[in-house]
Amino acid sequence: MQNKFSYKITHELGQGTLARTGTIHTPHGDIQTPAFIVVGTKATVKAMTPEQVRGVHAQAVLANAYHLYLQPGHELIDKAGGLSKFMNWDGPTFTDSGGFQVLSLGSGYKKVIDMTGTESNTPKQERRAFIDDDGVTFHSHIDGSKHRFTPELSVQIQHGIQADIMFAFDELTSLVDPYSYQQESLVRTHDWAERCVVELDRLRALHPERPYQALFGVIQGAQYEDLRRETSKLLGDMSFDGYGIGGAIEKEKIGDIVRWVNEELPKDKPKHMLGISEPDDIFAAIENGVDTFDCVSPTRVGRNGAFYTYEGRKNIKGARYYDDFTPLLEDCTCYTCQNYTRAYMHHLFKSKEILGLTLMSLHNEHFIIKLVDDIRDSIRDDSFFELKESWLKNYYEAKG
Repeated sequence: MQNKFSYKITHELGQGTLARTGTIHTPHGDIQTPAFIVVGTKATVKAMTPEQVRGVHAQAVLANAYHLYLQPGHELIDKAGGLSKFMNWDGPTFTDSGGFQVLSLGSGYKKVIDMTGTESNTPKQERRAFIDDDGVTFHSHIDGSKHRFTPELSVQIQHGIQADIMFAFDELTSLVDPYSYQQESLVRTHDWAERCVVELDRLRALHPERPYQALFGVIQGAQYEDLRRETSKLLGDMSFDGYGIGGAIEKEKIGDIVRWVNEELPKDKPKHMLGISEPDDIFAAIENGVDTFDCVSPTRVGRNGAFYTYEGRKNIKGARYYDDFTPLLEDCTCYTCQNYTRAYMHHLFKSKEILGLTLMSLHNEHFIIKLVDDIRDSIRDDSFFELKESWLKNYYEAKG
């Protein structure tokens, strides 16, 4: 099997940061980093066609192993020739392991486990996920049917989906879990990581004709520096192609946690942060060494009428937009802003027309991708801190 995955650092910012630019090479093309990875959970970016995803200059798409396992099944996607052919996306693809969904949806927490360290996100329904050292038994959020994920099955699912980059199966803890449980969970996650490596090696040997699929280890440890550093050292010594930074993290600690992790992990391998898209989080993650990251937020908030501007996020449903014939954002080059006005978008959302969801999603994805592209350019020309200061000041002070 020819290894068609690699990562090369092309520029390092220095100045007390871990920020860098680079190129991730995959069988389906290159990713220039830092890069925002658009989320296509069920082999579709919600409200957008693959052609529209290309149109907002997305470099890669991330799909979800848990959801595709339940519908339509990874065997069908495998039979279709893999995720790229199945969804008509010819660029690089990622799949997460399904661990977050198994533990969050299965536990009744719905979209989140707990990111605050409080009891506010307590389960909304009967617990549906049960963890043991071998794996997780859970009930489908769709029909209640019983299933079981092990590290081996997670890798088999992702191998069948044929993504260029997959993630090892891990246990996601919450911030309300005590330190002792965080330690216990990491022992389990380390064991699962080793089992994922072994299983993928087995599958690669069985299917040498397939393009190389990279495997990223996932770093957990909540907000404990010693646990984050310890697990980074352990997984850093394993034969992963890159690393994902996961877990429940309070917003103000993102930069610190990313730095702890990246000070221990191999420098020459790419780092992906799971689930961020707020501008201040993006700057903090990139400044401390994150290369790629993903989030559903741009399309999710867009479908509810929110749109990004350089002066913060606004909602098109507001009455002031009824007769506003300017674009969502002046000088924005996205398809929506080049062709439609705020008044028209206001009309679409007030009348609940589906087109509004598509046009708003187009703008929001374009906006976040452009932000990350601008950050990448600022690292190359050493203007990162100037961009960070001016950009965040405009966005949050105006928004506030």
